[in-house]
Amino acid sequence: MTPLAGLRILDLSRVLACPFASMILAELGAEVIKVEQPGAGDETRGFEPFAQGADGETVSGYFMACNRAKRSITVNLRHPEGIAIIRALAQQSDALVENFPVGTLKRRGLDWASLHPIAPRLVMLSCTGFGQTGPYAKRKGYDTVFQAMGGLMSLTGERGGGPVKPGLPVADLTSGLWAAIALLAALRGRDATGQGAHVDLSMLEGQVSLLTIAAARFFALGEVPPRLGTEHPGRVPTASFRCADGRFLHITASDQHWAPLCRALGLPDDPSLATNAARLVAREHVMAMLTAALAGMTRAQAVAALDAVDVPNGPVLALDEVLADPHVVARGAVQAFDDPVLGSFPSLRLPFRFDGFDDPQATTRPPSLGEHTDAILGGLGYNHARIAALRAEGAI
Repeated sequence: MTPLAGLRILDLSRVLACPFASMILAELGAEVIKVEQPGAGDETRGFEPFAQGADGETVSGYFMACNRAKRSITVNLRHPEGIAIIRALAQQSDALVENFPVGTLKRRGLDWASLHPIAPRLVMLSCTGFGQTGPYAKRKGYDTVFQAMGGLMSLTGERGGGPVKPGLPVADLTSGLWAAIALLAALRGRDATGQGAHVDLSMLEGQVSLLTIAAARFFALGEVPPRLGTEHPGRVPTASFRCADGRFLHITASDQHWAPLCRALGLPDDPSLATNAARLVAREHVMAMLTAALAGMTRAQAVAALDAVDVPNGPVLALDEVLADPHVVARGAVQAFDDPVLGSFPSLRLPFRFDGFDDPQATTRPPSLGEHTDAILGGLGYNHARIAALRAEGAI
């Protein structure tokens, strides 16, 4: 069996953070029922980039990236019958995930206070930008807002330059990871106590909690770390260097690597630079030496020389290079699913490998909008006539 076989997750979330979390759980074996608005669905179904099938029909690559392996049901949460469906599904589910603005589900009788009495074993996770309480609770925000307010953006950028956002929506993706962790922890607690729980997840706090080493420097030294590009505030050398062919190589070396690094690059092994503390003081001198040495070697030459003496290094690869990397290929990190519109379409599998559970070797396609509505409602006891009537009423 897969690790999460037998769990049912009712997913009322949209866009990225929580759909990413529920996709992780789905591909680990949970049944995830994605609740979408009739006619439109999750708004990311309309987000670019679009992949085009043979007949010209398009599918959102954005949606596919975070909604694999789920079942889709369309329910109108503004309709009384739609609300009744969600309440019935909540009673048959282990967990419910939502990311509506604070107060939205309360107005519809679908908040924790309303659901807990009828589904006492249910775990409910509410993910919002700033949490359910506090002065910012009703503020709106997106990934880059949380990066900015959570400190990440202030730490990212070239020395002396302005703040820079990372190349991925880090706040959304890490909030998804926090959501998955919180759900699994709450479900473990529920299994021990028999009682469900409500998880209040703030995306801003998710970013604050990632400050870790930067916060440690502030707590220990009173230091607000400056932007240093690819360099590290507390270790030298840790940086990316331009090689003779214009490609970049990243090197991270500790004290035991300093002498081999110098030999590999043809630099004098200065005993006064043997410790990281000394190299921190002489940062500009050390960086200048390494920059000059690596500028005279191609990236391949530098990688070979450093690998030969076990100095940690890695070429800075573009996306196409990553996906074609022989190790990434050998590990099967890139999979494919069969889509009714696109045919075989590539996807990135989860990074876990299990020995002791069935390992989900292949990724599974995302659902079409409302694909499983009739089957899921049938599981609640609705017959074909009742389902047709609900559809006519606009409830589903």
